[in-house]
Amino acid sequence: MKSFLIFSAFALVGSCATTKYSTKIENLQSNIQIKDSLLVTTYANSITAKELKEHLYAFASEEFEGRAVGEIGQKKAASFLKGFYQKENIEPANKQSYFQTIPSSYFPNDIKASENVLAYIKGTEKPEEFLIISGHFDHLGIENNEIHFGADDNGSGTSAILEIAQAFKLAKENGYSPKRSVLFLHLTAEEIGLQGSRYFIQNPPINLNNVIANLNIDMIGRVDERHIDNPDYIYIIGADRISKELHFISEKMNKSFTKLELDYRYNEENDSNRYYYRSDHYNFAKQNIPVIFYFNGTHIDYHKPTDTPEKINYPLLEKRAKLIFTTAWYIANRKNRLVNNEDI
Repeated sequence: MKSFLIFSAFALVGSCATTKYSTKIENLQSNIQIKDSLLVTTYANSITAKELKEHLYAFASEEFEGRAVGEIGQKKAASFLKGFYQKENIEPANKQSYFQTIPSSYFPNDIKASENVLAYIKGTEKPEEFLIISGHFDHLGIENNEIHFGADDNGSGTSAILEIAQAFKLAKENGYSPKRSVLFLHLTAEEIGLQGSRYFIQNPPINLNNVIANLNIDMIGRVDERHIDNPDYIYIIGADRISKELHFISEKMNKSFTKLELDYRYNEENDSNRYYYRSDHYNFAKQNIPVIFYFNGTHIDYHKPTDTPEKINYPLLEKRAKLIFTTAWYIANRKNRLVNNEDI
């Protein structure tokens, strides 16, 4: 009888613990309330397929020669990004410079010096806290006398960041600045091993403890074979790995505004592709910063010279960029920082 009572007590404790955790999860979900949906929709609608197409045709043009790390085409691409932010009057984020220079000594194989490009909109209530929206802008350059244009990889993500930045800036001009600072981070050297983001983490121009999340965009302009018959999708990778609350926010924003199919196939721990480890968000995740990696999957033009701008699905790129913008808006303007999984 005594052993039965002891077993029952343990069972009761275990049940209470499970209930307590499930209640916290339910509270995280129920606390995600959108109180400014009309405002969010207004600025999300400033993101258009037309402007995305204009950015991308310029960025994935012959002029930029495939944007190989440290080469003249990548330098031109960095200057293009700088020029955009100057024109939009969006401030530099790195000691009055839009560039974070990475010396050639940092790279392997005699690769020339390169640079990340950083711009930001300062928060009104918690300017010391940052949401980072990132994507790499380098690509493979010229191989066998053929330009690798990298329209999807990652001209699509780069163009989305520009439109998202413009939407935040328009809101600021109308008196709706974000409560937290939003950093628009264009990373170099992703194609040679995530080196631009690694350098940023090792030489941070901001306090990494104040980075509340990283939304990383890498290839969101095409449709993979799996979704040919249902192109309104996006792969979401990593959203629940560090903060389940970030995952819930992502789902809420999608349900409320864009209604894409959020495909979590590549977020599985045993995913043989290991995409969670293969784009720049991973260097932020290693710092225990909550991340989302937005991705459309690979296609027949992946890492080939045939990855060109006319093959981008611009209305779909617009919808995916709007999902990222609405998620960013909510995170930047919410009262509290995200709850990490170990704190649930």
